[in-house]
Parts: sequence; C-alpha cells; structure tokens
Amino acid sequence: MSTPIKPLVAGNWKMNGLATQVTEFAALVDGYSGMEDKVDCMICPPATLIAALANFSQESTIEIGGQNCHASATGAHTGDISAEMLSDAGATSVIVGHSERRADHGETSEDVNRCARAAWRAGLVSIICIGETAEQRKQGITLDIIGEQLLGSVPDDATSSNCVIAYEPVWAIGTGLTPTAQDVADVHSSIRQSLVRRFGDEGQQMRLLYGGSVKPANAAELMGVIDVDGALVGGASLKAADLLGILNAYE
Repeated sequence: MSTPIKPLVAGNWKMNGLATQVTEFAALVDGYSGMEDKVDCMICPPATLIAALANFSQESTIEIGGQNCHASATGAHTGDISAEMLSDAGATSVIVGHSERRADHGETSEDVNRCARAAWRAGLVSIICIGETAEQRKQGITLDIIGEQLLGSVPDDATSSNCVIAYEPVWAIGTGLTPTAQDVADVHSSIRQSLVRRFGDEGQQMRLLYGGSVKPANAAELMGVIDVDGALVGGASLKAADLLGILNAYE
C-alpha cells in the first residue's frame, strides 16, 4: 500500500521581486505557521533574492528554490547560474523545463534532462515542468505531447525523493483560463500511469503538481483532483494573502 503523498505548493515568482518583496515573504512565513503538517510550501524567487529569503526562512519550514539552472557546474556561460550556485545560496530545489524557458530560450526535453541531473549533482530536487500548447490541445494530442516530454525530460534515475513533476498547460499560464477538473484529472492520471510503468513504486510516490492560473477561488477544486499533489503557482504567489488562500485548500 502506497504511503500518502504530502502535498507541495510552490510559488514561482518568475522575473518579479526586489528587496522590498522580503516583507511579503515575511507575511507568508507568519501565515504559514501551523500548516506545516498538512502541506509543504516553497518559494522560487529570482536568483537575486534566493540568499535573502533563505536566510530569512531559517526559522521557518518554507523552502527556497531556484527557477532554472545550467547543466554545467562552472564555465564560460555568461548570465547563467549553476545548480551548485543555487545550493550555495540556500536553495533546496530548482524548476527545470518551464514552458517559458522552452519557448523563450529554445530548451528541449534533452536540455531539461541534463538540467535535472545537474540539480541532483548539487543535491537539489528537480521540479520538472511539462505541458501542451493551445494548438496541441486543439489537435487532440495533449497526452501524446505529455508522454513525449516525460520520456525525454525525466532522467532514468529519477526517484520520488529527487524529482517532482509539474503539469502546466501552456495555454493556461497567466491567461486566466483553467482546465476543468476532469481535464486535469485525465492528464494527471496519464502522467501517473506513465511514471508507474517506468519507475514502479517510485513513480507512484512522485509528487505531481498542477500549475496554470491557480487561485484561492479554484484551489480547493483543483487540489482535490486525484493525483494532484499540490500546485506550482505563478502570479498568485506574489502576494502572501493569495498564496495562503491556496495553501488553505488543505485545511
């Protein structure tokens, strides 16, 4: 019998946040107190704030993650950041393969696979993102795309301890559009089946997050879907009150 999976709500601040955002994080730390037993919480700020938030959160169980990493540990890669650097700054996890990285920077599933392994090399958990575009959904090939991305992006030595999968339908990110609960259930069920076929019990225990216009108003419904083990939250994670509203779905 599988052990119940503790949910995770991770906030991706993307390219948002200056030093003043630490006060918003402080409000999140205060509001999250007492929820630790029910749901894990993580914030993935821009790299400039990782050390500050990690230092601030020492008295809290909120974890800090990075938004991306280079596959190499060091080198002549101007503007990039390695997994080791993220770890050194206080991060415990890193997002890899977000659709905005795939679209804006041409990252392939092979690239994502290398970055996930780089994260593990540095002792970080990799949050591997997958998701279909509006055109792909319109063509009815959502599950095919998801399957291909899973196979290419997730390394063969992935475990439930070093890997989290985040399904983010590209067409729902920042648009206000949200799949129905049944849509989410269909995709997450397919992901779970694929992971179990490939990884056995480890695949059964991997956390599957849903992301795409998650808000306090729809969090309870979405988080209640079978095989949804939490959320990867974008815009709604910038305000403590909004993210706490999503975390409260587990009250």
